[in-house]
Amino acid sequence: MIQFYETSIQSVAIHLVGNKNNDEHVKCSHSALGLDEKTKNVLINYFIKPFIQKQEYYTFCHDINLNMNEVFACVSEIFDNVEYLHKQSINLAKHLYEQSFHPKVKAGEFYTVYFNDCIIDGETVDAVGLFKSENKDTFLKVFPSGDDFDVDSEQGININKLDKGCLIFNTERENGYIVAVVDNTNKGAEAQYWMDDFLHIRQRKDEYHNTQNILSLCKNFVKNELPQHFEVSKADQVDLLNKSVKFFKENESFNMTEFANEVIGQPDIINSFNQFKSSFQQNYDVEIADNFAISESAVKKQTRSLKSVIKLDKNFHIYIHGDRELIEQGEDKKGKFYKVYYQEEN
Repeated sequence: MIQFYETSIQSVAIHLVGNKNNDEHVKCSHSALGLDEKTKNVLINYFIKPFIQKQEYYTFCHDINLNMNEVFACVSEIFDNVEYLHKQSINLAKHLYEQSFHPKVKAGEFYTVYFNDCIIDGETVDAVGLFKSENKDTFLKVFPSGDDFDVDSEQGININKLDKGCLIFNTERENGYIVAVVDNTNKGAEAQYWMDDFLHIRQRKDEYHNTQNILSLCKNFVKNELPQHFEVSKADQVDLLNKSVKFFKENESFNMTEFANEVIGQPDIINSFNQFKSSFQQNYDVEIADNFAISESAVKKQTRSLKSVIKLDKNFHIYIHGDRELIEQGEDKKGKFYKVYYQEEN
């Protein structure tokens, strides 16, 4: 969990980064900003508010050597000496510009910010923030004009809508730091330029990462792999997903053997699950841990996509939340049917 009770801004640099594909340019400032305390407080709210509930973390990476990751190298220089912030912010702006060639990437202000006293998972550390504002809102100004009032409009940045940002916490440097990321603007292929091309990060191997991966594995196995090798109904698939979710909600830690025996049960299906796990890790380039602490926030996020529903043509949906034995499937002259037993009608 990230907390900002005592966080303050020490230094800020701003540059304008355009779209290289559109023949726009980088316009760099000559020095860091001089800010009063009131403006710093406004900027703190703008920059850090989207990160308060974040529990999904990343780390910098590189295929050859971590020190060859441009953002990691620049931020490390800043952590070593905050006086280098403006110099390194120019390098970061130029690096971002080189990745900004997708036609949908908008020009915008790029901020490099040094924060004092952030708390992450109980540890107080400094952080470097990288932010980009791409969208402008229209604001109305109402002001007296003699005995009447007048209205004017201006284009500006909405401080309640951060477009892109990341916070890099000065801890676990040897592993690529702990990084939290926000991208509220791009959802398509162009979104890759911020996280993949500019930052070049991957998910941190922590309890959130492990919980997310195993739930994704379960979902793919039950929906795609299981029906190919075993005769299972939709109700059986939903029941297995429900049992999986129940296991994660009722336990604080995950053990692969315990999960397989308690949730899957049948030895032949367990063998199929283990084989699918191996191919899943290879295909998606992830590592599934056999033992880890379960992340409650990851369970909440992932279970939103695990639908306990059977869709019957375009006429009916059956939601299964409890006992699988209370629903039966059959077929007669009219067609296929489900028989549902219940105690009360609400």
